[in-house]
Amino acid sequence: MTGHDLISGLVIAQLAAPAASLAVIGLPALLGRPLDERTTTRLVGAGFAAGFLAAVSTLAILASRDFRPEIVQGATWFAVGHHEATIHLVADALSVPYVCFSSGLIWLVNAFAGKYLHREPGFTRFFILLALFGTGMNLMVLADSIDVLFAGWECVGISSALLIGFFHERGNAVRAALRAFTTYRICDVGILVASVVIHRAVGSGDFDRVFGTNWPHGTCLVPATTATVICLLLVFAALGKTAQVPFSGWLPRAMEGPTPSSAIFYGALSIHAGAYVLLRCEALLDHAPLASVALIVIGGGSALHAAFVGKAQTDLKSMLAYASMTQASLILVEIGLGWRVIPLMHVIGHAIVRSLQILRSPSALHDRNELDAALGGHPGPGGLWPVSLLPTSWQQAIYRVALDRGYEEMMIGRFVVGPAIRLLDAAATAERRWIRWLSGVPSGGER
Repeated sequence: MTGHDLISGLVIAQLAAPAASLAVIGLPALLGRPLDERTTTRLVGAGFAAGFLAAVSTLAILASRDFRPEIVQGATWFAVGHHEATIHLVADALSVPYVCFSSGLIWLVNAFAGKYLHREPGFTRFFILLALFGTGMNLMVLADSIDVLFAGWECVGISSALLIGFFHERGNAVRAALRAFTTYRICDVGILVASVVIHRAVGSGDFDRVFGTNWPHGTCLVPATTATVICLLLVFAALGKTAQVPFSGWLPRAMEGPTPSSAIFYGALSIHAGAYVLLRCEALLDHAPLASVALIVIGGGSALHAAFVGKAQTDLKSMLAYASMTQASLILVEIGLGWRVIPLMHVIGHAIVRSLQILRSPSALHDRNELDAALGGHPGPGGLWPVSLLPTSWQQAIYRVALDRGYEEMMIGRFVVGPAIRLLDAAATAERRWIRWLSGVPSGGER
Protein backbone atom coordinates (compact mmCIF):
# COMPACT_ATOMS: atom_id res chain seq x y z
CA MET A 1 0.00 0.00 0.00
CA THR A 2 1.40 3.39 -1.01
CA GLY A 3 1.35 6.46 1.19
CA HIS A 4 -1.31 8.03 -1.02
CA ASP A 5 -3.55 4.97 -0.63
CA LEU A 6 -3.11 5.05 3.15
CA ILE A 7 -3.99 8.75 3.37
CA SER A 8 -6.96 8.24 1.04
CA GLY A 9 -8.31 5.49 3.29
CA LEU A 10 -7.86 7.60 6.41
CA VAL A 11 -9.54 10.63 4.82
CA ILE A 12 -12.51 8.54 3.71
CA ALA A 13 -12.71 7.10 7.25
CA GLN A 14 -12.93 10.63 8.69
CA LEU A 15 -16.09 11.14 6.67
CA ALA A 16 -17.50 7.61 6.63
CA ALA A 17 -17.29 6.95 10.39
CA PRO A 18 -19.74 9.69 11.51
CA ALA A 19 -21.91 9.03 8.44
CA ALA A 20 -22.15 5.36 9.42
CA SER A 21 -23.19 6.26 12.98
CA LEU A 22 -25.85 8.56 11.52
CA ALA A 23 -27.23 5.72 9.41
CA VAL A 24 -27.13 3.16 12.22
CA ILE A 25 -29.11 5.29 14.68
CA GLY A 26 -31.25 7.05 12.06
CA LEU A 27 -32.72 4.05 10.26
CA PRO A 28 -34.21 2.38 13.37
CA ALA A 29 -35.66 5.74 14.44
CA LEU A 30 -37.15 6.17 10.97
CA LEU A 31 -38.82 2.76 11.31
CA GLY A 32 -40.29 3.72 14.69
CA ARG A 33 -37.92 1.54 16.74
CA PRO A 34 -35.25 3.92 18.08
CA LEU A 35 -32.25 2.48 19.90
CA ASP A 36 -31.91 2.91 23.65
CA GLU A 37 -30.01 5.86 25.07
CA ARG A 38 -26.80 4.03 25.98
CA THR A 39 -26.49 2.36 22.57
CA THR A 40 -27.22 5.62 20.77
CA THR A 41 -24.59 7.53 22.73
CA ARG A 42 -21.97 4.84 22.25
CA LEU A 43 -22.56 4.51 18.53
CA VAL A 44 -22.31 8.24 17.88
CA GLY A 45 -19.29 8.49 20.16
CA ALA A 46 -17.61 5.56 18.37
CA GLY A 47 -18.19 7.21 14.99
CA PHE A 48 -16.53 10.46 15.99
CA ALA A 49 -13.80 8.70 17.95
CA ALA A 50 -12.92 6.74 14.82
CA GLY A 51 -12.97 9.94 12.76
CA PHE A 52 -10.75 11.67 15.33
CA LEU A 53 -8.19 8.84 15.36
CA ALA A 54 -8.15 8.74 11.56
CA ALA A 55 -7.59 12.51 11.44
CA VAL A 56 -4.76 12.34 13.98
CA SER A 57 -3.11 9.54 11.99
CA THR A 58 -3.45 11.56 8.79
CA LEU A 59 -1.97 14.61 10.51
CA ALA A 60 1.04 12.59 11.65
CA ILE A 61 1.66 11.27 8.12
CA LEU A 62 1.29 14.73 6.57
CA ALA A 63 3.69 16.22 9.14
CA SER A 64 6.30 13.63 8.19
CA ARG A 65 5.89 14.69 4.53
CA ASP A 66 6.12 18.48 5.10
CA PHE A 67 2.31 18.80 4.81
CA ARG A 68 2.31 18.09 1.09
CA PRO A 69 -1.41 18.05 0.17
CA GLU A 70 -3.08 14.86 -1.00
CA ILE A 71 -6.16 14.80 -3.24
CA VAL A 72 -8.58 11.91 -2.74
CA GLN A 73 -10.54 11.08 -5.88
CA GLY A 74 -14.08 9.99 -5.04
CA ALA A 75 -17.07 8.75 -6.98
CA THR A 76 -18.93 10.79 -9.59
CA TRP A 77 -21.79 12.63 -7.95
CA PHE A 78 -23.77 13.30 -11.14
CA ALA A 79 -23.09 13.86 -14.83
CA VAL A 80 -24.98 16.05 -17.31
CA GLY A 81 -23.72 16.07 -20.88
CA HIS A 82 -20.02 16.89 -20.86
CA HIS A 83 -20.14 18.12 -17.28
CA GLU A 84 -19.77 15.88 -14.25
CA ALA A 85 -19.45 16.59 -10.55
CA THR A 86 -16.97 14.33 -8.80
CA ILE A 87 -16.52 14.16 -5.04
CA HIS A 88 -12.94 15.28 -4.42
CA LEU A 89 -11.51 15.49 -0.90
CA VAL A 90 -8.26 17.11 0.20
CA ALA A 91 -5.90 16.40 3.10
CA ASP A 92 -3.64 19.37 3.81
CA ALA A 93 -2.39 21.66 6.55
CA LEU A 94 -5.82 23.30 6.89
CA SER A 95 -8.37 20.52 6.55
CA VAL A 96 -6.80 17.78 8.67
CA PRO A 97 -6.09 19.88 11.82
CA TYR A 98 -9.62 21.25 11.54
CA VAL A 99 -11.12 17.75 11.38
CA CYS A 100 -8.96 16.72 14.35
CA PHE A 101 -10.33 19.35 16.68
CA SER A 102 -13.91 19.27 15.32
CA SER A 103 -14.22 15.48 15.64
CA GLY A 104 -12.56 15.55 19.05
CA LEU A 105 -14.92 18.26 20.33
CA ILE A 106 -18.03 16.51 19.02
CA TRP A 107 -16.82 13.27 20.62
CA LEU A 108 -16.52 15.01 24.01
CA VAL A 109 -19.83 16.86 23.68
CA ASN A 110 -21.49 13.56 22.76
CA ALA A 111 -20.41 12.09 26.10
CA PHE A 112 -21.67 15.17 27.96
CA ALA A 113 -24.99 15.23 26.09
CA GLY A 114 -25.71 11.58 26.87
CA LYS A 115 -26.07 12.48 30.56
CA TYR A 116 -27.43 15.99 30.09
CA LEU A 117 -30.37 14.84 27.94
CA HIS A 118 -31.14 11.65 29.87
CA ARG A 119 -34.85 10.77 29.53
CA GLU A 120 -35.55 13.74 27.24
CA PRO A 121 -38.32 12.89 24.73
CA GLY A 122 -36.13 14.03 21.84
CA PHE A 123 -32.98 12.18 22.93
CA THR A 124 -32.56 10.18 19.72
CA ARG A 125 -33.48 13.18 17.57
CA PHE A 126 -30.69 15.21 19.18
CA PHE A 127 -28.05 12.61 18.42
CA ILE A 128 -29.26 12.13 14.85
CA LEU A 129 -28.88 15.87 14.28
CA LEU A 130 -25.50 15.87 16.05
CA ALA A 131 -24.28 13.08 13.76
CA LEU A 132 -25.67 14.93 10.72
CA PHE A 133 -23.89 18.08 11.81
CA GLY A 134 -20.58 16.30 12.34
CA THR A 135 -20.82 14.54 8.99
CA GLY A 136 -21.62 17.82 7.24
CA MET A 137 -18.80 19.63 9.03
CA ASN A 138 -16.24 17.01 8.02
CA LEU A 139 -17.55 17.03 4.45
CA MET A 140 -17.28 20.82 4.28
CA VAL A 141 -13.77 20.86 5.72
CA LEU A 142 -12.40 18.03 3.57
CA ALA A 143 -14.06 19.26 0.35
CA ASP A 144 -11.81 20.05 -2.61
CA SER A 145 -14.59 21.59 -4.68
CA ILE A 146 -17.19 24.27 -4.14
CA ASP A 147 -19.99 21.78 -4.88
CA VAL A 148 -18.98 19.34 -2.13
CA LEU A 149 -18.30 22.22 0.25
CA PHE A 150 -21.80 23.58 -0.36
CA ALA A 151 -23.34 20.18 0.44
CA GLY A 152 -21.54 20.07 3.78
CA TRP A 153 -22.38 23.73 4.42
CA GLU A 154 -26.09 22.98 4.00
CA CYS A 155 -25.94 19.97 6.35
CA VAL A 156 -24.39 22.22 9.00
CA GLY A 157 -27.07 24.88 8.49
CA ILE A 158 -30.13 22.60 8.58
CA SER A 159 -28.93 20.68 11.64
CA SER A 160 -28.14 23.96 13.37
CA ALA A 161 -31.64 25.36 12.78
CA LEU A 162 -33.34 22.12 13.86
CA LEU A 163 -31.35 21.95 17.09
CA ILE A 164 -32.18 25.56 17.95
CA GLY A 165 -35.84 24.50 17.79
CA PHE A 166 -35.15 21.24 19.66
CA PHE A 167 -37.64 22.17 22.39
CA HIS A 168 -40.37 22.75 19.81
CA GLU A 169 -43.09 23.04 22.44
CA ARG A 170 -41.61 26.42 23.35
CA GLY A 171 -42.67 29.28 21.13
CA ASN A 172 -39.43 31.21 21.61
CA ALA A 173 -37.34 28.22 20.49
CA VAL A 174 -39.35 27.80 17.29
CA ARG A 175 -39.16 31.51 16.47
CA ALA A 176 -35.41 31.50 17.14
CA ALA A 177 -34.97 28.51 14.83
CA LEU A 178 -36.95 30.21 12.06
CA ARG A 179 -34.91 33.38 12.45
CA ALA A 180 -31.62 31.48 12.22
CA PHE A 181 -32.86 29.44 9.26
CA THR A 182 -34.00 32.60 7.43
CA THR A 183 -30.65 34.26 8.02
CA TYR A 184 -28.83 31.18 6.73
CA ARG A 185 -31.05 31.05 3.62
CA ILE A 186 -30.39 34.70 2.78
CA CYS A 187 -26.62 34.44 3.18
CA ASP A 188 -26.36 31.04 1.49
CA VAL A 189 -27.22 32.83 -1.73
CA GLY A 190 -23.66 34.13 -1.64
CA ILE A 191 -21.99 30.74 -1.69
CA LEU A 192 -24.48 29.43 -4.25
CA VAL A 193 -23.81 32.29 -6.66
CA ALA A 194 -20.05 31.98 -6.00
CA SER A 195 -20.32 28.36 -7.11
CA VAL A 196 -21.93 29.45 -10.38
CA VAL A 197 -19.23 32.09 -10.93
CA ILE A 198 -16.46 29.53 -10.32
CA HIS A 199 -18.02 27.09 -12.77
CA ARG A 200 -18.39 29.82 -15.37
CA ALA A 201 -14.80 30.97 -14.86
CA VAL A 202 -12.92 27.65 -14.98
CA GLY A 203 -15.53 25.12 -16.16
CA SER A 204 -15.35 23.18 -12.91
CA GLY A 205 -15.92 23.59 -9.19
CA ASP A 206 -12.57 22.03 -8.23
CA PHE A 207 -10.44 24.27 -6.03
CA ASP A 208 -7.17 23.20 -7.67
CA ARG A 209 -8.35 24.91 -10.85
CA VAL A 210 -9.13 28.15 -8.99
CA PHE A 211 -6.32 28.62 -6.46
CA GLY A 212 -4.42 25.33 -6.20
CA THR A 213 -4.21 23.10 -3.13
CA ASN A 214 -0.92 24.15 -1.50
CA TRP A 215 -2.44 25.90 1.52
CA PRO A 216 -1.43 28.46 2.76
CA HIS A 217 0.67 29.23 -0.33
CA GLY A 218 -1.94 28.87 -3.06
CA THR A 219 -1.88 30.76 -6.35
CA CYS A 220 -4.82 32.64 -7.81
CA LEU A 221 -5.60 31.10 -11.20
CA VAL A 222 -8.47 33.41 -12.19
CA PRO A 223 -8.50 37.12 -13.18
CA ALA A 224 -8.46 39.65 -10.33
CA THR A 225 -11.98 40.85 -11.15
CA THR A 226 -13.36 37.32 -10.98
CA ALA A 227 -11.46 36.69 -7.74
CA THR A 228 -12.98 39.87 -6.24
CA VAL A 229 -16.52 38.83 -7.20
CA ILE A 230 -16.04 35.34 -5.77
CA CYS A 231 -14.54 36.65 -2.54
CA LEU A 232 -17.28 39.25 -2.00
CA LEU A 233 -19.91 36.53 -2.45
CA LEU A 234 -18.11 34.25 0.00
CA VAL A 235 -17.79 37.11 2.49
CA PHE A 236 -21.54 37.66 2.26
CA ALA A 237 -22.12 33.95 2.90
CA ALA A 238 -19.76 34.02 5.88
CA LEU A 239 -21.57 36.96 7.49
CA GLY A 240 -24.60 34.81 8.25
CA LYS A 241 -22.75 31.86 9.78
CA THR A 242 -20.46 34.08 11.87
CA ALA A 243 -23.36 36.33 13.00
CA GLN A 244 -21.87 39.62 11.79
CA VAL A 245 -23.79 42.88 11.76
CA PRO A 246 -26.43 43.19 10.34
CA PHE A 247 -27.05 39.41 10.62
CA SER A 248 -26.18 39.09 14.32
CA GLY A 249 -29.66 38.94 15.82
CA TRP A 250 -30.07 35.17 15.48
CA LEU A 251 -27.04 34.17 17.60
CA PRO A 252 -28.22 35.11 21.14
CA ARG A 253 -31.63 33.61 20.31
CA ALA A 254 -29.92 30.38 19.22
CA MET A 255 -29.14 29.70 22.87
CA GLU A 256 -32.74 28.46 23.17
CA GLY A 257 -31.40 25.07 22.11
CA PRO A 258 -29.86 22.49 24.48
CA THR A 259 -26.61 23.49 26.16
CA PRO A 260 -24.53 20.77 24.40
CA SER A 261 -25.62 21.94 20.95
CA SER A 262 -25.06 25.59 21.93
CA ALA A 263 -21.48 24.69 22.89
CA ILE A 264 -20.57 22.75 19.77
CA PHE A 265 -22.47 24.95 17.31
CA TYR A 266 -22.19 28.54 18.52
CA GLY A 267 -19.14 28.25 20.72
CA ALA A 268 -16.98 26.02 18.56
CA LEU A 269 -17.74 24.88 15.04
CA SER A 270 -20.74 26.34 13.24
CA ILE A 271 -19.88 29.93 14.06
CA HIS A 272 -16.41 29.41 12.56
CA ALA A 273 -17.64 27.75 9.35
CA GLY A 274 -17.53 31.04 7.46
CA ALA A 275 -13.98 31.70 8.65
CA TYR A 276 -12.93 28.27 7.40
CA VAL A 277 -14.33 28.92 3.92
CA LEU A 278 -12.46 32.23 3.73
CA LEU A 279 -9.25 30.56 4.90
CA ARG A 280 -9.66 27.92 2.23
CA CYS A 281 -9.92 30.66 -0.41
CA GLU A 282 -7.03 32.75 0.96
CA ALA A 283 -5.23 32.83 -2.40
CA LEU A 284 -8.21 34.64 -3.93
CA LEU A 285 -8.32 37.15 -1.07
CA ASP A 286 -4.73 38.14 -1.83
CA HIS A 287 -5.99 39.39 -5.23
CA ALA A 288 -9.23 40.90 -3.90
CA PRO A 289 -8.33 43.92 -1.73
CA LEU A 290 -11.93 45.13 -1.76
CA ALA A 291 -13.09 41.89 -0.08
CA SER A 292 -10.24 42.12 2.45
CA VAL A 293 -11.21 45.68 3.34
CA ALA A 294 -14.85 44.58 3.70
CA LEU A 295 -13.76 41.84 6.12
CA ILE A 296 -11.75 44.28 8.22
CA VAL A 297 -14.49 46.92 8.34
CA ILE A 298 -17.42 44.55 8.98
CA GLY A 299 -15.45 42.34 11.36
CA GLY A 300 -14.09 45.28 13.33
CA GLY A 301 -17.50 46.94 13.57
CA SER A 302 -19.17 43.69 14.59
CA ALA A 303 -16.51 43.06 17.26
CA LEU A 304 -17.14 46.48 18.79
CA HIS A 305 -20.90 45.97 18.59
CA ALA A 306 -20.75 42.53 20.24
CA ALA A 307 -18.35 43.64 22.98
CA PHE A 308 -20.55 46.67 23.71
CA VAL A 309 -23.90 44.86 23.68
CA GLY A 310 -22.60 41.80 25.51
CA LYS A 311 -21.88 43.86 28.61
CA ALA A 312 -25.59 44.65 29.02
CA GLN A 313 -26.90 41.07 28.72
CA THR A 314 -28.74 39.74 31.76
CA ASP A 315 -28.25 35.98 31.23
CA LEU A 316 -25.06 33.98 31.01
CA LYS A 317 -25.66 32.20 27.68
CA SER A 318 -26.44 35.48 25.91
CA MET A 319 -23.24 36.97 27.29
CA LEU A 320 -21.31 33.96 25.97
CA ALA A 321 -23.08 34.28 22.61
CA TYR A 322 -21.88 37.85 22.21
CA ALA A 323 -18.41 36.83 23.42
CA SER A 324 -18.35 34.21 20.63
CA MET A 325 -19.47 36.86 18.15
CA THR A 326 -16.65 39.15 19.27
CA GLN A 327 -13.97 36.51 18.73
CA ALA A 328 -15.45 35.37 15.39
CA SER A 329 -15.39 39.01 14.24
CA LEU A 330 -11.74 39.37 15.23
CA ILE A 331 -10.92 36.19 13.30
CA LEU A 332 -12.47 37.73 10.18
CA VAL A 333 -10.34 40.84 10.72
CA GLU A 334 -7.23 38.64 10.93
CA ILE A 335 -8.17 36.94 7.67
CA GLY A 336 -8.76 40.33 6.03
CA LEU A 337 -5.27 41.42 7.14
CA GLY A 338 -3.81 38.53 5.16
CA TRP A 339 -2.89 36.29 8.09
CA ARG A 340 -3.38 32.55 7.66
CA VAL A 341 -1.94 30.44 10.50
CA ILE A 342 -2.90 32.90 13.26
CA PRO A 343 -6.65 32.82 12.40
CA LEU A 344 -6.55 29.00 12.31
CA MET A 345 -4.95 28.86 15.76
CA HIS A 346 -7.42 31.50 16.97
CA VAL A 347 -10.33 29.39 15.74
CA ILE A 348 -9.07 26.25 17.49
CA GLY A 349 -8.23 28.01 20.76
CA HIS A 350 -11.49 29.95 20.88
CA ALA A 351 -13.56 26.87 20.06
CA ILE A 352 -12.04 24.87 22.91
CA VAL A 353 -12.35 27.64 25.50
CA ARG A 354 -15.87 28.72 24.52
CA SER A 355 -17.19 25.15 24.45
CA LEU A 356 -15.93 24.62 27.99
CA GLN A 357 -17.55 27.86 29.15
CA ILE A 358 -20.93 27.07 27.62
CA LEU A 359 -20.94 23.48 28.84
CA ARG A 360 -20.09 24.65 32.35
CA SER A 361 -22.53 27.59 32.35
CA PRO A 362 -25.25 25.84 34.42
CA SER A 363 -22.68 24.84 37.04
CA ALA A 364 -21.14 28.31 36.95
CA LEU A 365 -24.53 29.86 37.77
CA HIS A 366 -24.97 27.43 40.65
CA ASP A 367 -21.50 28.27 41.98
CA ARG A 368 -22.20 32.01 41.65
CA ASN A 369 -25.45 31.71 43.59
CA GLU A 370 -23.67 29.81 46.35
CA LEU A 371 -20.96 32.48 46.48
CA ASP A 372 -23.54 35.29 46.65
CA ALA A 373 -25.31 33.48 49.47
CA ALA A 374 -22.03 33.06 51.34
CA LEU A 375 -21.31 36.79 50.94
CA GLY A 376 -24.75 37.75 52.18
CA GLY A 377 -26.27 38.36 48.76
CA HIS A 378 -24.37 41.59 48.10
CA PRO A 379 -23.01 41.81 44.55
CA GLY A 380 -19.56 43.23 43.99
CA PRO A 381 -18.91 46.63 42.45
CA GLY A 382 -19.93 46.83 38.81
CA GLY A 383 -19.35 49.18 35.93
CA LEU A 384 -17.19 49.05 32.86
CA TRP A 385 -14.17 51.29 32.64
CA PRO A 386 -14.09 53.90 31.10
CA VAL A 387 -17.93 54.06 30.96
CA SER A 388 -18.01 54.07 34.77
CA LEU A 389 -16.13 57.39 34.73
CA LEU A 390 -18.94 59.11 32.83
CA PRO A 391 -21.86 60.96 34.47
CA THR A 392 -24.72 58.76 35.64
CA SER A 393 -27.14 60.07 33.01
CA TRP A 394 -24.68 59.19 30.26
CA GLN A 395 -24.12 55.74 31.73
CA GLN A 396 -27.87 55.11 31.74
CA ALA A 397 -28.20 56.25 28.10
CA ILE A 398 -25.31 54.00 27.01
CA TYR A 399 -26.77 51.09 28.94
CA ARG A 400 -30.17 51.63 27.32
CA VAL A 401 -28.62 51.53 23.83
CA ALA A 402 -26.62 48.39 24.67
CA LEU A 403 -29.65 46.69 26.21
CA ASP A 404 -31.57 47.31 22.98
CA ARG A 405 -28.64 45.79 21.04
CA GLY A 406 -27.65 49.07 19.47
CA TYR A 407 -31.10 49.46 17.87
CA GLU A 408 -29.85 47.10 15.16
CA GLU A 409 -33.01 45.01 15.00
CA MET A 410 -35.28 48.03 15.19
CA MET A 411 -33.57 49.63 12.20
CA ILE A 412 -33.60 46.37 10.21
CA GLY A 413 -37.29 45.93 10.94
CA ARG A 414 -38.13 49.49 9.95
CA PHE A 415 -35.93 49.93 6.89
CA VAL A 416 -35.53 46.39 5.52
CA VAL A 417 -38.12 43.90 6.76
CA GLY A 418 -41.05 46.34 6.79
CA PRO A 419 -40.55 47.63 3.22
CA ALA A 420 -39.93 44.08 2.00
CA ILE A 421 -43.20 42.85 3.52
CA ARG A 422 -45.11 45.78 2.02
CA LEU A 423 -43.53 45.14 -1.39
CA LEU A 424 -44.45 41.44 -1.25
CA ASP A 425 -48.00 42.28 -0.16
CA ALA A 426 -48.33 44.69 -3.06
CA ALA A 427 -47.00 42.04 -5.46
CA ALA A 428 -49.46 39.46 -4.10
CA THR A 429 -52.35 41.91 -4.50
CA ALA A 430 -51.30 42.75 -8.07
CA GLU A 431 -51.03 39.03 -8.86
CA ARG A 432 -54.55 38.33 -7.60
CA ARG A 433 -55.96 41.23 -9.63
CA TRP A 434 -54.08 40.06 -12.73
CA ILE A 435 -55.40 36.50 -12.33
CA ARG A 436 -58.96 37.80 -11.90
CA TRP A 437 -58.61 39.94 -15.02
CA LEU A 438 -57.28 37.02 -17.06
CA SER A 439 -60.07 34.79 -15.75
CA GLY A 440 -62.77 37.34 -16.56
CA VAL A 441 -63.87 37.54 -12.92
CA PRO A 442 -65.24 40.97 -11.92
CA SER A 443 -63.07 42.91 -9.47
CA GLY A 444 -65.68 42.43 -6.76
CA GLY A 445 -66.04 38.70 -7.48
CA GLU A 446 -64.89 35.72 -5.51
CA ARG A 447 -61.17 35.43 -4.79
